[in-house]
Amino acid sequence: MCGIAGLFLKDEKHGKALGSMLAEMLAVLSDRGPDSAGFAVYGKPLAGRVKLTLRAAEEGYDFEALAGRLAAQLPGEIDLLTRATHAVVTVPEAARPQAEAWLRQAAPEVSLFASGRAMEVYKEVGLPRAVSARFDLPAMTGSHAVGHTRMATESAVTTAGAHPFSTGPDQCLVHNGSLSNHCALRRSLAREGFTVETDNDSEVAAAYLTWQMGRGLNLGAALKAALQDLDGFYTFVVGTERGFGVLRDPIACKPAVLAETDDYVAFGSEYRALAGLPGIEAARVWEPEPATVYFWERA
Repeated sequence: MCGIAGLFLKDEKHGKALGSMLAEMLAVLSDRGPDSAGFAVYGKPLAGRVKLTLRAAEEGYDFEALAGRLAAQLPGEIDLLTRATHAVVTVPEAARPQAEAWLRQAAPEVSLFASGRAMEVYKEVGLPRAVSARFDLPAMTGSHAVGHTRMATESAVTTAGAHPFSTGPDQCLVHNGSLSNHCALRRSLAREGFTVETDNDSEVAAAYLTWQMGRGLNLGAALKAALQDLDGFYTFVVGTERGFGVLRDPIACKPAVLAETDDYVAFGSEYRALAGLPGIEAARVWEPEPATVYFWERA
């Protein structure tokens, strides 16, 4: 099952409503994935700064103390925003590798879910509406966002196994389906220096795209390459700092709907997730073709 929702805003018209629009889309898809949910929201890119999304096992973790310890290791100031079990720590962009390495070594009790100039990632076990409310998704603003409601079929119901998966700066992926060659891909990516931290095949797909974009491809070209290298049935929705892409496998047995207006592009696993969007009655609505890359990017 699983449900996917995505929004890519072409201008600022609906920017302040981005979070509330995505939250309602995820709530509608609850019966496709009731065990966990997550979302990635892209705000205005920070100049010379990077946001690190962290997650602790329980609410009440002392992120302020952790941020203070981290600040003592880095040049420049850091900022902290805490939401329930998650925190976003903003550090100088040049210090990102040092910050990530220190967190993995000195704070193993905290998971590093994502990093990027524009992106924040939040995910937890629970019903989509509850997860959205827990992290105040309806109040979030930005340019584009992707979300996922999960029904675990290939791995345990855990926060680590929930989507989105982020394996590169400002890149995230949500997935409905199953890859049949993810173990072989995992070994190949390990030889390229990529560590896939969970047993979820979706993280392997995310790492594959990160590897391809690290070789110089944009998101659209990386998705096209995936058609040759990824085996199985899948629907991917992927975000980057400026881009938004959709891909279905050549058989395309998983449901998918795209809608486009002058203001936005929207994706849903079912049309009912899109039915409440503003201007949807005048949108071009279609089922994305199998083995076809759909890709939008801001200037």
